[in-house]
Amino acid sequence: MRAIVQRVQSAQVVVEGQTVGQIRQGLLVFLGIESADEASDQEWLLRKVTQLKVFEGGDGRMSESLLSSGGELLVVSQFTLHASTKKGTRPSFHRSAPPVKARQVYEAFLEAARMLLPDKVQSGVFGAHMDVSLMNDGPVTLILDSKNPE
Repeated sequence: MRAIVQRVQSAQVVVEGQTVGQIRQGLLVFLGIESADEASDQEWLLRKVTQLKVFEGGDGRMSESLLSSGGELLVVSQFTLHASTKKGTRPSFHRSAPPVKARQVYEAFLEAARMLLPDKVQSGVFGAHMDVSLMNDGPVTLILDSKNPE
């Protein structure tokens, strides 16, 4: 499971002209699900996303997590995070999970996130064409990968 995590002042997702998800200060997570992902990947990634100390504390340093800061979470599915671009000029998505599995894992991730952060989790629409806008804060942008957790 791979994620691009951005600390934002605000973010929103629009599908067919309608806002389907919107947050103020928090984290925008673009979530890519790989065929080989298991429940342990989801658990690891959700723990990382919610516990990363990327928000400023009283000392002016990044010492607060999403959980401790009271921030919000916006999760957007993005199968292109597992694109292979090594050969040629057209990305290959052979490592991305098939849509049925990806949807199940995505929805399970959202459900677990909503249990940790009641009333603070928004999402995009799985499989839809989405317009995502954000006001990056910092900027702070991190890449997380459960298969390569460096």
